[in-house]
Amino acid sequence: MSMTTTTSVATLSGIDKWYGDSHVLRSVDLEVGRGEIVALVGRSGSGKSTILRVLAGLSTDHTGRRDVAGHPAVAFQEPRLFPWKSLRQNVSYGLNTAGVTGEPALTAADATLAEVGLGDKLNAWPLTLSGGQAQRAALARALVGEPELLLLDEPFGALDALTRLSMQSLLLDLWSRHRFGILLVTHDVDEAVALADRVLVLEDGAVIDSVPVSLDRPRDRGTADFSRIRSRLLSALGVH
Repeated sequence: MSMTTTTSVATLSGIDKWYGDSHVLRSVDLEVGRGEIVALVGRSGSGKSTILRVLAGLSTDHTGRRDVAGHPAVAFQEPRLFPWKSLRQNVSYGLNTAGVTGEPALTAADATLAEVGLGDKLNAWPLTLSGGQAQRAALARALVGEPELLLLDEPFGALDALTRLSMQSLLLDLWSRHRFGILLVTHDVDEAVALADRVLVLEDGAVIDSVPVSLDRPRDRGTADFSRIRSRLLSALGVH
């Protein structure tokens, strides 16, 4: 379904989902505004990735209403690049599936790879890349089709601390230029507070808290305001 408003790129209303006898999503309501970053935090098994799969259209056996603008792009913790394709072929693949092929697709891929700092790696093979470079390439593949909604499932979880910080900075840079909506699934509360406009807390498949993060960007993780929001989220997650 396409959105009928200009203010929202994704809405879930009353979403319920079962796996056998397990009630994994319970009356989930969620909205991502145009140009908004929403983070979703929760313990393992709380249903975070299932919500992302519903939004992505990868999981359809649920009840409730899903409205998403256009074709959302998805990036996962593993880059999921084709090892037998060069980077430009990997990134252009995202356009091939939408019917754009040949030189136009490769030209768009080259421009997007340059935007994520891989303009010198167009013909590189995925297995020659560092973890951070591979995740940049995965971001480029997600963004090449200019989506209105970007879905990120623990995208930086496998990276070392410094690479993770640089990827967070790159994501904010790309977001500030293109203003797509983002749903970020993360287990890292600091990452959620550093990036998001709003953080949703999920427990046993239900959204139990919605915490606004009205801090100016770029955000200083050492401030009292940052610490206060972090503490509220940790408390909601049952970490004291």
